[in-house]
Amino acid sequence: MSEESSAQPRRYAVVGNPNCGKTTLFNALTGLRQKVGNYPGVTVEKKSGYFIGQHGEKIELLDLPGSYSLSAHAPDERVTRNVLLGLRSDTPRPDRVLCVVDASHLERNLYFITQVLELGLPTIIALNMIDLAEAGGVFIDAKKLSEKLGVPVIPCQAQHRETLLPLKLALSRAEMTRSNWTLSFPPTLMRAVDTLAALSAQSESGLRQDEISVQRDPLIRVKSMILLIAPDVEIGLLAAELHMSSALGVAVAQRAMLDRELPTWREELIGVRYEHINKTCQTSQGRNTIADDATTHRLDEILTHPFWGWIGFFGIMSLMFVSIFVVAAYPMDWIEKGFDLLGDLIKGILPVGDLRNLLADGVVAGIGGVITFLPQILVLFFFIGLLEDTGYMARAAFLMDRVMSKVGLHGKSFIPLLSSYACAIPGIMATRTIENSKDRLVTILVAPLMSCSARLPVYALMIAALFPVGTVSVWTKGAIMMGLYLFGTVAALAFAWLFKKTILRGETPVFLMELPPYRCPAIKHIFLQMLCRTHLFLKRAGTVILGISILLWFLASFPKVKTELPSVEPDKAAQLDHSYAGRLGHFLEPAIAPLGFDWKMGIGLVAAQAAREVFISTLAIIYHVEGDEKEVKKNSTSLREKLSHETRSNGLPVYTPLTCLSLLVFFVLSMQCISTLAVVRRETNSLRWPLFQFCYMTGAAYLASLLVYQGGLLLGFQ
Repeated sequence: MSEESSAQPRRYAVVGNPNCGKTTLFNALTGLRQKVGNYPGVTVEKKSGYFIGQHGEKIELLDLPGSYSLSAHAPDERVTRNVLLGLRSDTPRPDRVLCVVDASHLERNLYFITQVLELGLPTIIALNMIDLAEAGGVFIDAKKLSEKLGVPVIPCQAQHRETLLPLKLALSRAEMTRSNWTLSFPPTLMRAVDTLAALSAQSESGLRQDEISVQRDPLIRVKSMILLIAPDVEIGLLAAELHMSSALGVAVAQRAMLDRELPTWREELIGVRYEHINKTCQTSQGRNTIADDATTHRLDEILTHPFWGWIGFFGIMSLMFVSIFVVAAYPMDWIEKGFDLLGDLIKGILPVGDLRNLLADGVVAGIGGVITFLPQILVLFFFIGLLEDTGYMARAAFLMDRVMSKVGLHGKSFIPLLSSYACAIPGIMATRTIENSKDRLVTILVAPLMSCSARLPVYALMIAALFPVGTVSVWTKGAIMMGLYLFGTVAALAFAWLFKKTILRGETPVFLMELPPYRCPAIKHIFLQMLCRTHLFLKRAGTVILGISILLWFLASFPKVKTELPSVEPDKAAQLDHSYAGRLGHFLEPAIAPLGFDWKMGIGLVAAQAAREVFISTLAIIYHVEGDEKEVKKNSTSLREKLSHETRSNGLPVYTPLTCLSLLVFFVLSMQCISTLAVVRRETNSLRWPLFQFCYMTGAAYLASLLVYQGGLLLGFQ
């Protein structure tokens, strides 16, 4: 039966180096036909999708994590290797491979790609970023490169879908040949590989050694090569992972033999491959020395400069945080007014009673209080996507390496930390690219200190409560917002230094990282990611926040205060004070009063353990439940304005500048996200580290807020 008639769609694994445009190409081919999850047992993103081929057939693509070599060290690279070798029970071995190559860095990309070719799978090479290569004076003859590698080589530009038709046609072919790429390693080395491969083949098939033809089984040969070059501390684990435990003793013996007879065998493995790659590149590419390819270098002279680089960094960050207030202001007002109208509509349609109060004061107030801040979150994600697409994010990591090396980490840890600005969960997942286990654990422990997008609504609300409308410029608000993000970053670095000096001691590793060329951002791709983020946010608002809002309304509305006349509703403030939520808040108040918090904030802090932004919906529900309905109809006020008029029992304002500052400091440092703790539990495979993380962050938040508030009172601030 031919592949064409097969009931199963053709399955391509999409592989390539990091920053080669692999995921951009995957997104361009599959569009919205994607499914995203995690590989079982390891927090590495599993993204699959499909597109319709030339003859109407479904073709499946599996986007594997970027990798530099099949000799993987990081968890995400091991996933790529094991899927290609067919070693994961949860993911069938792909039928074919789509290798994505950055044409502007052909030689470096081919190191990994030639290893993939040796697996014996039908392969197509997408020569991506061909426009950048030509702009840099590099011209590649795809036909000659195809002849050298023995597989189709298709030039394309992932950001321009009109260039993808030849690639789609190539992917739709029913029959494909395998690569004839071979390398000539030293005979002593090849004997060791063949000995190990023959033993492995014999143990897997049950055949005698003289019945085994190693040359016909490239998969076993590649596995044997990987096992031979594994580090001494990993060889046992790797043998089990590659299902070659029975060959472990032979592998150790062959390594010892190679060390005696060919001491430089490890260097020759790399050297021979690069020698062949270099010859391939020389015959298939040319360089125009007249072309102007110095744009990236000129920009890097400024953006990575020890002084001007930091000026540029803070300038870009300032623009981002100011835009959060300026650009998002109008849509926030529209959303807020829309939910106010919806609440009034419900109160006008439904009769007085618990159902009306639940919908208007619970559901609409709770969800509306959070969704109002969606525009600010989208502005933040737009800037993050813009920085990633242009290539500036890697420069930010390069700058931060000079700081992070002082605390025992390197710039590679900055990428997960920077990802945590969006959400700590993908930031923690991104630590899988860090090879050193102690550095990875330290990065996981401090990643939630980076201010995620869920904190943004709290920051914006408290900054608005600090300054009435029109009293300060947006630049001042933006500077305060940036100060909070910087405070979180400094706190993360300080704790990283502490952990590296105490419980997780280790040497500072050498930082090696690729600086990709500057590129024109794919705005369509950025907006697609923003659309995805909007969907996730609204999904969370419609599930987690909706459920918590209903629960909070119930806790704030029951038990009812008994009145002399059953038809008369009790005083709203008395009802809230008497409710389950009120009792919980009063129980916590002695502990949080030294921080400047009242019992209503205590309710919000408890609810925020589910998700930080729930603090906003909690306050919205509390003040809607407590508010006088006639006064609300007479003078409808937003939550921000309500906070500015809130007073204590002694008549003094609750949300003074000092209280707002104390609350902001608490939210910067505290761990208030059960989902993050669950991911830390899964990443570390231990309950000890998430418990430690929760305790140290909550303790630090309490002590810092106590210092801010009590210190401010001693200095005469209010």
